[in-house]
Amino acid sequence: MIKFIIKRLLALIPVLVGVSLLVFFILDLAPGDPAKAALGEQARPEDIEAFREEMGLNDPFIVRYVNYMLGLCQGDLGTSYKTRDPVGEEVWARLPNTAMLALTSTVVAILLALPLGIIAAIKQNTLFDGISMFISLLGISMPVFWMGLLLILFFSVKLGWFPVSGADQGIKSLVLPSIALGFMHMASIARTTRSSMLETIRQDYIRTVRAKGLPEKEVITRHALRNALIPTTTVIGLQIGGMLGGSVLTESVFAWPGIGRYMIQSIQGRDIPSVMGCIIIFALSFAVINLIVDLIYGFIDPRIKAQYK
Repeated sequence: MIKFIIKRLLALIPVLVGVSLLVFFILDLAPGDPAKAALGEQARPEDIEAFREEMGLNDPFIVRYVNYMLGLCQGDLGTSYKTRDPVGEEVWARLPNTAMLALTSTVVAILLALPLGIIAAIKQNTLFDGISMFISLLGISMPVFWMGLLLILFFSVKLGWFPVSGADQGIKSLVLPSIALGFMHMASIARTTRSSMLETIRQDYIRTVRAKGLPEKEVITRHALRNALIPTTTVIGLQIGGMLGGSVLTESVFAWPGIGRYMIQSIQGRDIPSVMGCIIIFALSFAVINLIVDLIYGFIDPRIKAQYK
């Protein structure tokens, strides 16, 4: 198990290098001058030139990238062009908010998706099956920002139950963003759970268990569901990573003070180190989540755990 974890962690290195190089290159090609964006259009040319020299913007692309990676290897995410503060401090201060949003959205998605998928499989080709798949299709089709705006209009503006934006009211501020983000990702989990359950309950060993006279509830929860959870767990892991990326739009709609909103503001201000810091954290989080999902497989199915060598 330890060797498996070490191998996966070492595999993160080329992934992070590839992601950082691609994003750094794209940001370098983006129109606009980071120095002018940081100092403002009214800044004097000599001040802009001094800023470019101070931040190394006059260096060739490869020199700037190597310098950035050398700092990253030491845990330094760079210095913000806009605020002159360390990017690491800005990102780590906002990471708990993004993590909380992703966690609560995952809980919302799982609580909605698993019952929908399981019951839809058990009652295949019935009215409930059709309704559950319609809800899933609705979740896939509706953009998260549109869902967020509808929730704000109804629950905040019309009913006044929840705040429109921000995080000042704690849990109440988290409800609508979590529902908006979780509902979209719920759809894929529900559809995967349904198809996996349908395949499992048609297996010979399920017929044998039923022939032994076990109650149907025990057949489903104890025997069918556990084997059906392996592909579902994969999708949940991918959706958690998607929620981290999807938090960019959600945090912008609800003015949630997380990494996603900070990244959007940094992109608008051509603050390259801040954008890089956010993307590096997103990529690292996604990779770690995939590792955790692989480890969870071992607890669901001991046969998979035996392969972790």
